[in-house]
Amino acid sequence: MLTPFFETEPSTSSSTSSTSTTTTSKSTSTSSTTSTTTTTSSSTSSSTTTSTTTSKSTSTSSTTSTTTSTSTTTSTTTACNYFLNQTTYPVGSTPYSVAVVDVNSDNKSDIIVANSDSNNVGVLLNAGNGAFNVQATYAVSTSPVSVSAVDVNSDNKPDIVVTNSGSGTVGVLLNAGSGTFNTQTIYTVGSNPRSIAVVDVNSDNKSDIVVANYDANTISVLLNAGSGTFNTQTIYTVGTNPRSVVAVDVNSDNKPDIVFANSGLNNVGVLLNAGSGTFNAQTTYTVGSNPRSLAVVDVNSDNKPDIVVANYDANTVSVLLNAGSGTFNTQTTYTVGTDPHSLAAVDVNNDNKPDIIVTNSGLNNVGVLLNAGNGTFNAQTIYSVSTNPYSVAVVDVNNDNKPDIIVVNQGSNNVGVLLHC
Repeated sequence: MLTPFFETEPSTSSSTSSTSTTTTSKSTSTSSTTSTTTTTSSSTSSSTTTSTTTSKSTSTSSTTSTTTSTSTTTSTTTACNYFLNQTTYPVGSTPYSVAVVDVNSDNKSDIIVANSDSNNVGVLLNAGNGAFNVQATYAVSTSPVSVSAVDVNSDNKPDIVVTNSGSGTVGVLLNAGSGTFNTQTIYTVGSNPRSIAVVDVNSDNKSDIVVANYDANTISVLLNAGSGTFNTQTIYTVGTNPRSVVAVDVNSDNKPDIVFANSGLNNVGVLLNAGSGTFNAQTTYTVGSNPRSLAVVDVNSDNKPDIVVANYDANTVSVLLNAGSGTFNTQTTYTVGTDPHSLAAVDVNNDNKPDIIVTNSGLNNVGVLLNAGNGTFNAQTIYSVSTNPYSVAVVDVNNDNKPDIIVVNQGSNNVGVLLHC
């Protein structure tokens, strides 16, 4: 700032007085945090006042004032790209599969894991804010590989149903309350059962069990006999090495149909529900090499469920749009990471269109393919996890109305939780 300067000259018949003030200030601040925002404000103010008075002697006064102020602020922010880094929780040896369901009626989703080499299932209760307690374990049979949590005895508490691949059985652990479970009851199915779905397939308001038997090349259906018990299996022959199974109504007749991946034949099979919990022979659709996992969800907003498949050896995801009447169009494929093993189809960006979340087990990451509309998908964005991510679920675990990613890291014997930001 300049110091005001005043100068006065003596006069006889005339006198002149001049005052000039000039102030200039400039401030610049820069802060760096994480999006880029630049704000610049500039203001200039000038005023000039001239006053002249004439009498016997002449006096002239002139005052000029100029003020200039410039302020610039720059901040840089890198926004979270949907999901935060994973938080991991130890589980048993060689975890294969995960289900995420509120099992203790506290309105917080809990984690259930099939620990294959430990021959047990682990239950991690939600401690709040998306954190989880140490697992409680429940013994099952040899090599549990697929797990589901659904109320099978109509007491409004989710029960655990698990495939014991090493013993050719499924185990049912009824919920004893407060997130604890009774000893399993076992039911015989086919050889090497690898995947399970628990859905009411005969419209009696009781959940039934559907199993993909990998070595037997069959699908087993065990109808619910009431009180959480099940009838002997009915067997349907399918393709080679069925590996993943879901039960969803694909032909709009209000009866769940069975959709599964025949991993040994590079196709998916569809068994339409014939009524009363029986099923027609399969119709098959070609997909990529060694399909390992599938989801059946409407991805193009036409109110018809479509098929999404992870092709392990092809490093792709296939999307087969529903053509109506339970038939499907030829696949569209999307390149993902190495060895995609498991996938889910859930809207993660709140645009009412399901996105694809896939575990790239050979690269130790999870890929997210956002839905671009009309059943097409953008290139994947990847998120690092631990070794050999094997199974994935996408569920809101911290009650912020945004879905989070829960992944089983088989090679690290842990579960990773990636909260949505």
